[in-house]
Amino acid sequence: MSLLAGARDWLDERFHWAELIAPLKKKTVPLHKLSPWYFLGGITLFLFMIQVCTGILLLLYYRPGANESFESVQYIMTRVQFGWLVRSIHSYAANLMILTAFAHMFSVVFLRAYRKPRELTWVSGMLLLFLAMGFGFSGYLLPWNTLAFFATKVGTEIAGQVPLIGHGIMVFLRGGEDVTGATVTRFFGFHVAVLPLLTTLLVLVHLALVQYFGMSVPPGVEARWKASPAEARQMKFFPNFFLRELMAWYIALGVLGALAAILPWDLGTKADPFASAPAGIRPEWYFMFMFQTLKEIPAKVWFLDGEVVGILVFGAAGALWLLLPFFDPLARGRGRKFIMGAAIFALSYIIAMTLYGYKPN
Repeated sequence: MSLLAGARDWLDERFHWAELIAPLKKKTVPLHKLSPWYFLGGITLFLFMIQVCTGILLLLYYRPGANESFESVQYIMTRVQFGWLVRSIHSYAANLMILTAFAHMFSVVFLRAYRKPRELTWVSGMLLLFLAMGFGFSGYLLPWNTLAFFATKVGTEIAGQVPLIGHGIMVFLRGGEDVTGATVTRFFGFHVAVLPLLTTLLVLVHLALVQYFGMSVPPGVEARWKASPAEARQMKFFPNFFLRELMAWYIALGVLGALAAILPWDLGTKADPFASAPAGIRPEWYFMFMFQTLKEIPAKVWFLDGEVVGILVFGAAGALWLLLPFFDPLARGRGRKFIMGAAIFALSYIIAMTLYGYKPN
């Protein structure tokens, strides 16, 4: 008996392993020309796991605080063996994770995979995207470099513009009235404790919902399969689709390794709270479309501050987007075309404003 077979029998005897993996063997994945979009969710999960692994390694040396953060990251990059590589992979994985999460979100919208009975799958996925952006916002400050310091200052000031509760949110995020070492400690707590706990729980819920309801089939394909059941094709999730997913993970890992090795993530200069803000302070790319929009809004819109109007519009749009599956059954004909048109506009607007925000002055 081989070692692998012996281990399998040992697990089966104690935990009934065959029964545990039986649902995976029964699970199938629809096969059609749009099936490659199914890989995006798994790639996002893989990048999150990379984040966890590299984050644990960085935790061994990182020290939060205005007097220690920059120096500890500098020590990781210059003195710890392969520390520069681990930090670069961590940083690139964070950006790629949010990129694939956005791509996954829009693929779900265009394929209308949020339809009944998968409303809660969509909601849990959207909440995971918000948490991923929270990871990006909280992690950006941790190296305590100049760009991160002033970008965080601007970002928390924007949060402070929320009507009624804005000042309280800003003080809560900063740990006081200003961005200080206390802010770094607070963001560190969010980044390594609060957000990972919430994300892990929500990932488990999301995966359970995907497992329970299965993969969605685009409406056009579903109608064709109902008219001609012989055309319907399925692939076993385990091992067929799982092995293909592993290959996608391998490609993602190769991209990460290449980026980290060829273009190591820069540390910049240490933040000086008493210095003036350098020109061209910008947030991370996934906040750029919102940041640039707020810059373009006039100072006053009727009797309201322009930033307040922008924040209210983005908040309302986010709430409507979160509740999208519950509007879909009410839409018919032109209503569904309007939803698709709104999704195309949202994607185009995000791309256009992001590129506009990065144009040379």
